[in-house]
Amino acid sequence: MKIAIASLEKKEDAKVSNQAGRAPHYLIFNEEGEMLETWDNVFAKGGGGAGFAVVDAMKEKGIKIIIAGKFGQNMIGAMDSAGIKYYEKDGLAKEAAKEVK
Repeated sequence: MKIAIASLEKKEDAKVSNQAGRAPHYLIFNEEGEMLETWDNVFAKGGGGAGFAVVDAMKEKGIKIIIAGKFGQNMIGAMDSAGIKYYEKDGLAKEAAKEVK
């Protein structure tokens, strides 16, 4: 199971981003809480629809859970449709990954 965490930096002790669709980066962890990869959110800047686009990208990566500080209603709807669970958390990314496993 893969967990994606919206983050402010590309390191596992980065703070969880308060913005899900517009987070600058996503950190991908496995169910043991080990970081597998980083993903630069190309949808962080620009027009609307960032949340939908992030969910589509995460679905392609096989993500089952997304964690961020806050989610917009459109992104929540997209995650529900994609069968992706989500949790609102703050703190450090590596700690948030371990909490939801």
